[in-house]
Amino acid sequence: MLMQMQGPVMGGRGGWTVVIVMMMMMMMTCTVGSLVKVGGANGWNQNVNYTQWSAHQHVYVGDWLYFVFDKRYYNVLEVNKTSYEKCNDKGFITNITRGGRDVYEVKEARPYYFLSSGGYCYHGMRVCVMVQQLPPPPASAPAQNAASYHILMAANVFSPIFLLSMALVWATSCSL
Repeated sequence: MLMQMQGPVMGGRGGWTVVIVMMMMMMMTCTVGSLVKVGGANGWNQNVNYTQWSAHQHVYVGDWLYFVFDKRYYNVLEVNKTSYEKCNDKGFITNITRGGRDVYEVKEARPYYFLSSGGYCYHGMRVCVMVQQLPPPPASAPAQNAASYHILMAANVFSPIFLLSMALVWATSCSL
């Protein structure tokens, strides 16, 4: 008499889902944006040179701007270029202020303009962040010869197929 294997890891069909999802995740390459703390160690505060700070930053599409500030005094508003240049907080695009530890995802390559209202912009609380497209990955070195190319290709194809077939065999044997 064969016993069906069940337990916390492979409890019937739910285990199948876990195995398949894990295998798919291993086969996929994903890119996660970086968290960029605006102002560095100074955070979002008065009398910080944000022009100098932003000149040394590399911010890419998909990154997150992280504003750290005292929400009792300051806020963070996304504005257009004209409002940024004139410290005008009227007609802002987005108020990203939530709790003083706020993040904002930059979704396209362009300049983003932020300021703090209530006159704090005049004390330096404004920043222009230039967002760039993510640079392409470096080109891989050409294969030494045709044989090494075929070996690399076989390894790249074999690994996912092997993992999938082993998972299927294991899952099938567990359901007997």
